[in-house]
Parts: sequence; structure tokens; C-alpha cells
Amino acid sequence: MECVVIQKPKEIIVTEREIPEPGPVEVLIKVMASGICGTDVHIYRGEYLGDYPVIPGHEFSGVITAVGSQVKRFKVGDRVAVEPNIACDNCSQCLNNRQNFCLNWQAVGVTLPGGMEQYVTAPEKAVFNIGDLPFEEAAFMEPLSCVVHGVERARIALADRIAILGAGPIGDLILQMSRLQGAAHITMLESNPGRAELACRLGADIVVNRLEDLKQATYDVVIDATGAIQVMNRTIDFVRNGGTVLLFGVPPSGKNIEMEAFKIFQKGLTILSSYTSVRNSFQAVGLLQTGQIKVNSLISHRLPLKELPDAFEMIESHDPTVKKVMMLPNG
Repeated sequence: MECVVIQKPKEIIVTEREIPEPGPVEVLIKVMASGICGTDVHIYRGEYLGDYPVIPGHEFSGVITAVGSQVKRFKVGDRVAVEPNIACDNCSQCLNNRQNFCLNWQAVGVTLPGGMEQYVTAPEKAVFNIGDLPFEEAAFMEPLSCVVHGVERARIALADRIAILGAGPIGDLILQMSRLQGAAHITMLESNPGRAELACRLGADIVVNRLEDLKQATYDVVIDATGAIQVMNRTIDFVRNGGTVLLFGVPPSGKNIEMEAFKIFQKGLTILSSYTSVRNSFQAVGLLQTGQIKVNSLISHRLPLKELPDAFEMIESHDPTVKKVMMLPNG
């Protein structure tokens, strides 16, 4: 089968390997749609967790073509999506319902072969039935589950005023989730004209293209969805006294943020981060199936697997037409 391997940072090849056999508690999935995430780009750059060589891809869906001898919930032909973070369920973190901090953590597409290949194995416990949900929409289950977790942590309340910094696919998911939580007014920061226009269509009340256009000390919750250090540094300027800052975007590892300590003290701020998700995949599938979260408009490109190296270059070029790039390993 065809697969794509990141050999080491900035070195990626298209190659072939044997179709894997599922273990006793695994299923084999024919991958139908696999989205490129910012985390994949960080792994490609060597800025994030990842074992090399690695087959990337942790946002994907497909059809089960084989099941292990001990698999009980699935059968051949089931349409599924995968939660890539695999916890051991037996360490101190897992036993305290902090599976996202599992001491023996593994992840499909990060430390294990991922969805940028035609067939991939995954543990039964990490697989979720998507019913009739289109494969491309179901591939958003993983990023949406992370967004659900982050928004839960931010505790957005009815009639809150929200500022979301960054209107990429993640920012647009946060926008929709914030509205579902009851936010009354949502301002977004985005300099890319195409992304700004889409954010307006998805329900943003105002989109500004410069940090200087955001109101000072105004918003109940400020959420960074960029992972850009210079943007993260400014979040505390825009949140009201007693408000909350959520640092959601993935920054490059080894880089420090700089915030004025006295300002944080004086404003009485709550500053949070959010790391992956904690069993939010059922919620994500439900939101996608009911159409409460809309994702089709977030996809800008659909490409065959062999074009993944070109897709990374396209993303790195910051082309204003690029939003979510969806790879289609089997057609």
C-alpha cells in the first residue's frame, strides 16, 4: 500500500509498505479522508512531539476491513473515525481521569503509524462509529474533540463577549462551539481575507485584521488559536478584569512567552491552556452528526496521498486560499 513517511524534520517521502494485520484488540481501517493539522506541520518542522521516522496523520476516518479476534464493538464494513491519543488506562494520571496526560501515552500519527497511508491499525477503544456521516466531515472528530475540551475548560457562559485570535480551521471550530455555549458577541482576529470572510459566514460578529483593532480590557474570554508567540503575548491586554485567557494554539516547543506579571496580578486573570482532549469524541461525533458544528466550508483542498509533500509546502507558503487540506488516500 502507499504511505507517506516523515523520515526526519523537513524530510518526507512517498513509499510503499505491507498492509498491516490487526492485533487481537485492533481493527484495520481503510483510510478515506485524513486531514492535515497544525500538529502535523510542527512534526514536519521538528518542533513538536513525534518519533522519526513516522507516518503522520491523526485526523482521519474510514471503513473497517478487518477486526482482531477480541474486538467486540465493530465489524467489517463499519464506518469509523479514530481518537489518536491512546492511554494505558492504568497509570496514576489515567486512574484520575487525566488520560490526556497518560504516563505511557502513545498517539496514532505521532508515535505510531497514522492516517497518511491507505490502511492503518488502531485499538478498538480508540475507534468511534460515525454512522452515515461523510468521511471528510468525520475526519474533524479529533480536532473538534480537542476544541470541546478547550471550550469546557474556558467555561464560556451565557452572554459572554469572546475574542478568538486566529480564524483558521481550529479558530472556526472554537467560534461555533463558543456560540453553542451561549456567547453573545464574538470578535475574531484574522489577517487572511479569505479566512476572515469565512469566519463572518460562520457567525463571527466582527473580524479585525490587526491586534491594534481589538478593544483593550473588554472580553470575558480571550482565546488564542494561532500558537504564534507574539500573539499569545498580547492576550492579557484584551481580556477584562477577572476574565479568562485560553492558550489553545500549538506553539513551537522551546519558545517562551512574555507577559507582564503585574498586569496578570492586577487584573485577577485566569490563564489556561488545553492539551488534546479527555473522552470528548462522542460529543464531537454528535455535534457533527446533528449539524450543530459545520465543517464542509473549512476544507479548501482535497488531494491524493502522493501529493502530501506538496501539501506541506503549500501550507508553509501561507497561501491565503489554504484552509484545511484533506488527503484522500484511497481516492
